[in-house]
Amino acid sequence: MTKYKIIVNPTSGRGTGEQAIPQIEQLLRSYKFDYNLERTMRPWHAAEITRQAIMEGYGVVVSAGGDGTANEVLNGLMQAKKENLGTAAMGVICVGRGNDFAFGMNIPMGVEAGCQVLQKGYRKKIDVGLVEGGLYPQGRYFGNGVGIGFDAVVGFVALKMKRLHGFISYLVAAIKTIFLYYHAPKVKIEFNGQSQILSSLMVSIMNGRRMGGGFMMAPQAVTNDGLFDLCIAKQVSRARIFALIPRFMQGTQASHPAIQTARTQSLMVTALEGVLPAHTDGETLCTEGTQLKLTLLPSQLEIICEEK
Repeated sequence: MTKYKIIVNPTSGRGTGEQAIPQIEQLLRSYKFDYNLERTMRPWHAAEITRQAIMEGYGVVVSAGGDGTANEVLNGLMQAKKENLGTAAMGVICVGRGNDFAFGMNIPMGVEAGCQVLQKGYRKKIDVGLVEGGLYPQGRYFGNGVGIGFDAVVGFVALKMKRLHGFISYLVAAIKTIFLYYHAPKVKIEFNGQSQILSSLMVSIMNGRRMGGGFMMAPQAVTNDGLFDLCIAKQVSRARIFALIPRFMQGTQASHPAIQTARTQSLMVTALEGVLPAHTDGETLCTEGTQLKLTLLPSQLEIICEEK
């Protein structure tokens, strides 16, 4: 019988994680799962629990939290695989704010829906990204995407908001950031054997489709095609940034003249003037980075999701 390790971030969704535990346990008992539930106590604890769970023979590790918790579980799975400790499938129960990773992996929102997906047990292989640089010169894995520039600062601003949460916090943060982060850095972007230098408002490197709970950075992205979907925004006026926001919400930004899209398996972004604020799956990579190297690793993990 498959053993399930349920890793709950009690602070996800401003306490929603802790509140969701009785319902999670009631549902898993009703499905007669062999499970053990553990709360995270500190940053990176979910990765440590995941690694230990694999060593103890758990076949499925479930992230019950938001994008940050899911990213830590994914890193724990990848570290265990790299160290030849074993493998496990990944599950997700969404109790966080953005849940962009789950959206891209076709995992529904809510505790009941998430547990139903686990019960059905459909699995698929997914690609995993690796970013090297900033606070993680040794590398950090990610499942959804990396944002460099404007969208990273939006995430940093949203995290400081106490009264707003979910997509609305990112939307308000985006409006505030237009006035806080206007001068784009000059960067060199290298991919597919080519190099370009430009003042770039934003570079999004996506495995999934969405960031910030509602901004469709890569609406056509596929999580197992072996390629990143890039969205590169040139520096534009404040008025044009305002005009671009609805396009990103609808996923129609590719037709705008300031937007460049492409697909690649790897790339390098270097700051020539200014710095690179960046996040991965909503977690801070750096606030003043100078160079980031990104590589997509194909078919790395099994994830439990809805069958399309």
